[in-house]
Amino acid sequence: MQAEAQVQGQGCPVREDPEPRRGRPRSAAAERAILDAVVELLEAGEPLAGLSIERIARTAGVGKATIYRRWSGKEELFVDVLRDIEPPEPTVSGTAGLDDLRLLLESLRRRGLAQRSSVLLHNVFAQMKSHPKLWSEYQCTVIAPRRAAMLAAVQRAVDAGELRGDLDVELMNDLFLGPMLVRTIHRPDAPLPEDLADSIIRVLAEGLAPRPAADGWHPRTARV
Repeated sequence: MQAEAQVQGQGCPVREDPEPRRGRPRSAAAERAILDAVVELLEAGEPLAGLSIERIARTAGVGKATIYRRWSGKEELFVDVLRDIEPPEPTVSGTAGLDDLRLLLESLRRRGLAQRSSVLLHNVFAQMKSHPKLWSEYQCTVIAPRRAAMLAAVQRAVDAGELRGDLDVELMNDLFLGPMLVRTIHRPDAPLPEDLADSIIRVLAEGLAPRPAADGWHPRTARV
């Protein structure tokens, strides 16, 4: 419920589980064919704007009704395609604090590596930002729940005494998240070492202020 509240608080409607449809059961093979068809068309150079449900259905070898039974429109379908080709979501305990936060940050690092190595992912994200409806769908169904999961992990760390309880949880979350986003999005040439998540957590948990030397010297009190 806490995660749902965070998603709703960002202007995204909380989606309730849809009622099961009557009739023929969904075919996993058909869904796989549809997702693969979109990827095939994108890899062939088709822009997102040029993809129609009819073209996707023809490439997948299914009817348009088969697609609409699973997705209400192209936006929902494209988001599921992205989820399919991105690294999988991490499995967190839901009870740990910093350990779960570490897993979530590591997931972001892996996504950054995937986008750097995949021309398809890079191109799709670049195009997606010029389609407001699709970008909004991705923000609400993917980004907002991830942010809610991180906020919940930071709160658990506070409750467990791993982090200070006198600071704003959202601010602390942004401090953990910011360095990873800078490295993965804003600095595509920046290194993404395997220990990056651990380093971010360690530095922020320990603080950035210099430590006094054993003899009592401190840069604020030292005279030149």
